Amino acid sequence: MSLSAERLHRQLISRQPFARPVEALRWLGAIQAQDYAASLWALGLRTAGARLADVEAALADGSIIRMHGFRGTWQHVARDDARWMLGLVGARLVAGNTRRMHAVGLPPKTLERAVERMARALEGGRQLTRQELAAALARGRIASDGGRLMHILWYAELRGVLCSGAPRGTQQTFALFDERVPRARALDRDHALAALAERYFRSRGPATERDFAWWSGLPLGEVRHAIALAGRRLERVALDGRDYFRAGDAAGDAPDAVRLLPAFDECLIAYQDRACFVEAGHVRKINNGGGLLKPIILVGGRAVGTWRRSADKTRAPVELQPFRRLSAREKSALAAAIDRYAAFVG
Repeated sequence: MSLSAERLHRQLISRQPFARPVEALRWLGAIQAQDYAASLWALGLRTAGARLADVEAALADGSIIRMHGFRGTWQHVARDDARWMLGLVGARLVAGNTRRMHAVGLPPKTLERAVERMARALEGGRQLTRQELAAALARGRIASDGGRLMHILWYAELRGVLCSGAPRGTQQTFALFDERVPRARALDRDHALAALAERYFRSRGPATERDFAWWSGLPLGEVRHAIALAGRRLERVALDGRDYFRAGDAAGDAPDAVRLLPAFDECLIAYQDRACFVEAGHVRKINNGGGLLKPIILVGGRAVGTWRRSADKTRAPVELQPFRRLSAREKSALAAAIDRYAAFVG
């Protein structure tokens, strides 16, 4: 089957919002969560009538877990998916960073001592902040200054020892993975690869194998194996001599919809090639180096500007930087999108 350029409109936002944030997350599989506030809006945007407190409640009760995962970055994943998803990437990422850990003064024996010390401090359902974990390490005479704490936490999360606990005010906490994520029937690697391929192409298709490799961090050979394992659940389509894959044909976002997407939204971060969403002349306005992706205004599946939360909330909830003049109809739809965001953050 061939695919026209007009139909290469990724369905990262379902036309029918999900009832709960965790349902939106299960559909997406995982979302980027290094910008914590942005990640909450990413789920709120895809959930009917959601408020900030609804997403925070899901993180507090553990139905949504924040941990390091795909690409070695922070991700939100559903609790039921955390164990098998981590199993696909954790060991490879740890093994690939041994030299870096040595360079910052964290050889394997020191890392193991640090993980053991933090695990003892968290036993029994305790949830601690970064500062409290650093204090626990100090009592064990394990240095965590100079950026070492960040590396220790990263290692512990990818080892499946730590994950997110309930937020404590404005501070994030950590909990024991095994206490936060109950053990369930394990997926062997082939079943996990097939499940991940289906999740990715269902929510982000049409997409290429290289898009999937970029998003997951898996080697291209394993990505191709995953696609083959998913088999008939995926449909192969062609455009300009390239193969794309998708799973199902669920109704996605309305073609004329106007959205305020958060920083690092999956509409951008999920693809190696983002030309579907961003014209070449606007790329540096959204990503001016350093790996940062600004919040964008999306109209009909295309980026038409950037936005940010206003510093003066008495004047307007957001500040806009459009790339072009917007039509009266687009302005009206944008006003509704701003109202939706304002309702979410309260």
